Amino acid sequence: MAHVSDPYFRTFHALRLKGFAKADIVAEVADLPVATVEAHLAGLQAKELATFREARQLWQLTPGGREAHRMALAEDLAGADVASLTAPYQEFLTLNEQFKALCADWQLRGGEPNDHTDQAYDAGVVARLQAIDAAAQPVVAKMGEVLARLGAYGPRLEHTCQRVAIGETNMFTGVMCGSYHDVWMELHEDLILTQGIDRAAEGSF
Repeated sequence: MAHVSDPYFRTFHALRLKGFAKADIVAEVADLPVATVEAHLAGLQAKELATFREARQLWQLTPGGREAHRMALAEDLAGADVASLTAPYQEFLTLNEQFKALCADWQLRGGEPNDHTDQAYDAGVVARLQAIDAAAQPVVAKMGEVLARLGAYGPRLEHTCQRVAIGETNMFTGVMCGSYHDVWMELHEDLILTQGIDRAAEGSF
C-alpha cells in the first residue's frame, strides 16, 4: 500500500520544492485546497519556518525552515518503502536524458533560437513530448504506488502536455509558469530529496 503523507507536510514539502511561490502554486504542487495550504503556511510562519513577501505575495522557507524540512522529510519517510523507488527512478533518468534533448530541440531550430514560426518543426517536437509523457505516466504511477504524493505528478504532466499540444508554446519550457519543464523538474527534485541522492555526485540535471 502506498505511503500517504500528512497534508501539513505536503505543504511544507511543496514550498521546499518551489523555493518561493504564491499560495495557489504551493497548493497545486501539494495537491491540496488553497485554503488548507494558506492555513499551513500561516502555521509555518508562526513557527518562523517560512516568511511571506507581501509585495509579491510570495512564500519562502527560512534557513531554519529548510533544516526543519529535512527532519520532517525523514519523519514522513519513516514508514515508507523508499527502496522501491529505485527501479522506477532509473526509468525516469532514462526519460530525463531524452527530455533534456527534447527541450534543446524545442528552444533551438537549426542552431538558432526557435521563433515557433515553423509549424511542422514544432509539431514534430510536440509529438515527441507526447511520446515521452506517455512513457512517463506508468513510471510516475509506479512511484505513486510507493509514495502517494508522487502520483499527483502524473495528471499535472499530462494536463500541461495537453496545453502544449493545443498551442501554448510557453507551457513547454517556460520558467515559473507551471510549464511541463517546471513540473518535470519539481518531480526530479522531489525524487532527489526523497531518496537522499547527491545530485552533483549523480551528475543528474
